[in-house]
Amino acid sequence: MSDAQDTSKHTNRLIHETSPYLRQHAHNPVDWYSWGEEALARAKAEDKPILLSIGYSACHWCHVMERESFENPDIAQIMNEHFINIEVDREERPDLDDIYQKSAQAFMRRGGGWPLTVFLTPDQEPFWGGTYFPPTPRYGMPGFPEVLLGVAEAYKKEREQVQQNVHKVKAGLQHISSPQPSTDPLTEELLDGAVKDLSSFYEPVHGGFGDAPKFPTPPPFHMLLRQFARTKDQKCLDMTLHSLWKMAAGGIYDHLGGGFHRYSTDGQWLVPHFEKMLYDNAQLVRLYLDGWRLSREPRFKQVVEETLAYVRREMVHPDGGFYTAQDADSEGHEGKYFIWDPAEIKSVLGAELGEIVCRVYDITDGGNFEGKNIPNLIHANGRIEVTPTHPSPLEGEGEGGGEQVMADARRKLLEVRERRVKPLRDEKILTSWNGLMISGVLDAYQTLGYPEHLAMAEKALAFLLDRAYKHGRLFRTVTGGIGRLNAYLDDYAFLAAALIDAFEATGKAAYLDKTRELTAVMVEQFWDPQTGGCFFTGKDHEQVLQRMKTGEDSAIPSGNAVATMNLLRLFFYTGEQNYMDKAEQTLRLFRTHMDQNPFGMASMLCALDLYLAKPKEIVLVGKRDAPEMRDLLAKIAGRYVPNKTLVLGESDGKGTGYVPAAAKGKTAIHGKPTAYVCHNFTCSQPVTDWDALEKLL
Repeated sequence: MSDAQDTSKHTNRLIHETSPYLRQHAHNPVDWYSWGEEALARAKAEDKPILLSIGYSACHWCHVMERESFENPDIAQIMNEHFINIEVDREERPDLDDIYQKSAQAFMRRGGGWPLTVFLTPDQEPFWGGTYFPPTPRYGMPGFPEVLLGVAEAYKKEREQVQQNVHKVKAGLQHISSPQPSTDPLTEELLDGAVKDLSSFYEPVHGGFGDAPKFPTPPPFHMLLRQFARTKDQKCLDMTLHSLWKMAAGGIYDHLGGGFHRYSTDGQWLVPHFEKMLYDNAQLVRLYLDGWRLSREPRFKQVVEETLAYVRREMVHPDGGFYTAQDADSEGHEGKYFIWDPAEIKSVLGAELGEIVCRVYDITDGGNFEGKNIPNLIHANGRIEVTPTHPSPLEGEGEGGGEQVMADARRKLLEVRERRVKPLRDEKILTSWNGLMISGVLDAYQTLGYPEHLAMAEKALAFLLDRAYKHGRLFRTVTGGIGRLNAYLDDYAFLAAALIDAFEATGKAAYLDKTRELTAVMVEQFWDPQTGGCFFTGKDHEQVLQRMKTGEDSAIPSGNAVATMNLLRLFFYTGEQNYMDKAEQTLRLFRTHMDQNPFGMASMLCALDLYLAKPKEIVLVGKRDAPEMRDLLAKIAGRYVPNKTLVLGESDGKGTGYVPAAAKGKTAIHGKPTAYVCHNFTCSQPVTDWDALEKLL
């Protein structure tokens, strides 16, 4: 709903929904339904095609199409006359989004996107679709009224063609969701081949992959870093660190408030679509932590700290848990909250310091975005260097003083920005995305040692286990404190991964117990006993067209890949063979896809790396809260060891009950925190100092 819309004229069924995105459409003149039996039954009764619109609350072009078309009474009249109109929040119903995105891509012969506009038969079968349509012909696209009338006419008079389209799409969906196990071996050649493939479309000037629009895509970079750890192939490290540096310099990063926007519309990371998504920031926290571990670059650590400060400030529910997203738009304009002109900067900081800040962050009279400016460091190659050319305002600051002055300037500008009208925040709490963020926060806690990060992660876990997990089943979302909608594979896999991470961070056996419990439910609900791997929906979930099973990453890691990683980690902790069997079966199922599409299968390739390498099993015995123990843990976390498990045992060797078999009964030496490193069923001699332990890692 636009800011200026008169809500008094129209109110439709979506007013009763809990999704912020659906409620944004509650005052459109369109006769909207949410997805459900009422709408589907009416479509069958009246033999009308369904117009299915899928979007999300932070989507800029979703707001544009709503403002241009769904608020237009004339266009709404065409929609109401010829179609049963259904609006879906893709974040609540990723199953519908996945199926109908893939369907639309078959019609468009290109990538999909949002808003998604798909036309269905009353039996929910897609026969035509696209994404954004303008209200009148432009951008080389037909106007939306023309599309509506053409589709309505085709449905009435060209049913045979409609059915041919349906048959084609259904056959494609069947093929996509029916991978077959490979008998070829699972070897390191798959990992080596993936590096060659990624190198071929790596963009060496600004980093990242491909041209505009450019997305951060953490999974391929994680795969490259694992390859560097395995082979010492320097280009794998260089590609990743260069990309991290360039992203942190660009306008895709919020230099005042921290956190990353969704993606860049250009190739140099300058102009983003301004929405901020929880899942992007969760994944990028971990990627920048890995970059810091391998480079000790202070800028990467700063990005992590600033991003988590943003999350803590803007995205945390008072009872725990993390909100979904912040919108791209405010006051009806994309990016308005985030952009500046020189006069605004100088009015806050004064003329002299303001001039320096404008020069540092590329704030000019001409602007770099619609006459105003997105702060960035691209021209300075990511560096803040102010003292050599403009020393006067910074004299006497000493070493590092210039950076402190700039930090103070950013703080003052952020305080002023906070008084602007903020973008809307989607306050759904999605289980899967929360799992990603909890893992990121725990990784930061282990690496940087800030107690508030552990507190934030454990509070979020407690919130999810209380609100989103009832009677042995998980919910997809928590809205208004109440769990809703059946959970998907991603929800189970990502929350289980967060619980394993919490076990490693705290040594609390209850977290591993809960991981095993959730994994058992996941296997019971999602596992395919015929060919292996997990379906995206549970066995008692509403089935639409095709029960999908894929291993590809999207904007988030593949649920099957994360589930496989969890199964492997559980095997290494417990020694229970059924975990390894299912992990191996899943890897074999997607082996061909890993070979053919390494970029899309990057998370599964990371799981393959763990499977092939076998982890370093680190057992630390001693008092968990002792300063020496905390110091040892921080140093372990500060090393890049991607394939490891970590168990915190007690001084008497009893531990948690989940000590690797070869390490059971190990005790502290002379009362000091003592480390044992086990690999391939053999354990090292006990060590009590970091230098000796570092050599074992």
